[in-house]
Amino acid sequence: MEAKRHVVQFCWTGTFDAYTASMGVSVEMHHTGCVPSTVTEVKAVIEHVLADRAGDWWVSIIGSQANDWWELKILGPNGFERSYTLEGSAGEHEPQAIGRLSAKMVSGAA
Repeated sequence: MEAKRHVVQFCWTGTFDAYTASMGVSVEMHHTGCVPSTVTEVKAVIEHVLADRAGDWWVSIIGSQANDWWELKILGPNGFERSYTLEGSAGEHEPQAIGRLSAKMVSGAA
């Protein structure tokens, strides 16, 4: 019998937004200043990138108060860990850019 997974989704308009999807993808965003619709779009793009990958994945995006850089970190099964600095002035805060960069980061992951 397959265990049931609980889907938890919430959005707080403060400095923290997190989502956990039933497919084993958890997305957290801290200090980005994103509106909820952008957070939802980033979540959807990342879930799409990781949809065909086995195991549980954790993605965190942490903003900086000192500059327009966000730290993107992806953790996955078998010790997978990658990080990348997203630069707002280079357009890397856009959901589709985050999706493209996330896909590059996980390409070749078993």
